[in-house]
Amino acid sequence: MRPDGSRQGPAGPRRRFLPIAAAALGLALVLGGLWQVGWAGWIHAKAALAQVLLERAWERTLAGERGVRPWPWADTYPVARLEVPALGRRQIVLAGASGRTLAFGPAHLDGTAPPAGRGHTVLSGHRDTHFSFLRDLQPGMVLNIQNSANGWQGYEVTGTGVIDARRARLAADSGRPALTLVTCYPFDTLVPGGPLRFLVHARGLDGPGPQGADVVLID
Repeated sequence: MRPDGSRQGPAGPRRRFLPIAAAALGLALVLGGLWQVGWAGWIHAKAALAQVLLERAWERTLAGERGVRPWPWADTYPVARLEVPALGRRQIVLAGASGRTLAFGPAHLDGTAPPAGRGHTVLSGHRDTHFSFLRDLQPGMVLNIQNSANGWQGYEVTGTGVIDARRARLAADSGRPALTLVTCYPFDTLVPGGPLRFLVHARGLDGPGPQGADVVLID
């Protein structure tokens, strides 16, 4: 009750509460925004650090070490370097195309020819990160692969294609130098994990190789 005898209505406390609530909400929004910015920055910093560690592991590999893990808990190691001069791309290729490996770079598919070796080599990568450039490859472009023994093999892109991984198989290896790069498709889809795969076919520059017809990829 007020000194004049009138009663204080409920509006008074409510007026005092609303600015406090608004300030608390504003603070929560600011803190949430800062957390998201910080988390995004951490993700980018971690990715950049991973590439530095991969490069160092590759240098040690070229110096003669084998199975060099880029960090102590890694379950993969560098086996090659892929270069695309026309697009200014240089990437370390890792062993084993598992989901954890592909998070850090393109990977060599087990059971296919060693990178820069004789036979059909298959490399896989994510469509929205390391292999996003596959959409820009055109017939006639050159791809170079450096293997762990510091040997090089050049390939010429002969074509591209899209397959359904549920019905795909790997054709018998003819022993001729050939390379297939594979990623998920479509490139811009918001729903990952579909069955379609985008392929880039390339033949070794030191001799005749598949033109795409006999290079069929498994999932």
